[in-house]
Amino acid sequence: MKGLKIQDLISSGVYATVYFFVVSIATFLLRFTVPTFNTLLIPGLSALFAGIVYLMVINKIPKFGAITIVGSVMAVFFLIFGYFPLAFLPSIIFPLLADIIQNKTKLNETVKIPLSYTVFSFGLTGPILPLWFMKEAYVESLLNRGKDMTYVDSVFASISTATFFVSMGFLIIGSLVGLMLGKKIYQKHFSKQVRKGNK
Repeated sequence: MKGLKIQDLISSGVYATVYFFVVSIATFLLRFTVPTFNTLLIPGLSALFAGIVYLMVINKIPKFGAITIVGSVMAVFFLIFGYFPLAFLPSIIFPLLADIIQNKTKLNETVKIPLSYTVFSFGLTGPILPLWFMKEAYVESLLNRGKDMTYVDSVFASISTATFFVSMGFLIIGSLVGLMLGKKIYQKHFSKQVRKGNK
């Protein structure tokens, strides 16, 4: 059971691909339904949809490293498509922390799984956290990419302390609700007996 084998790596890659499409669907839906600060809600809606994917990963590949691989697919995406230079870091750091919580701690499963999934879901905050905490660097990055100040002002129009708490609160709620929904789907379609503590 120790260490990821070739089949585990392949399965992790498959789940990483599924996770990427889930995030893409959440992003697409928000772009067409929420007119203003839709970007700030992407992590939360993705967490709401991806609970089943996370449960598949921890149940089918219960080894350290799988969670990190699945989450890191977004880091590759952020790097390739020219997001803010540091946007990829949370997509590595938070899934790694979730991996440690899930596979290296002795917490009760009823605490460990929701905690690890919530931490994992913070991996998608890379593109938005700099909006609040690194504004000058973010503005400079946009200008260097050829954006004008009209565009820059539109990006920061909804950035405030209130929207920070809305975004992070929605992420936490989305993670917890998404995991609950994911458990129901997993129990019904993928396993007659979910691992102890998942119920």
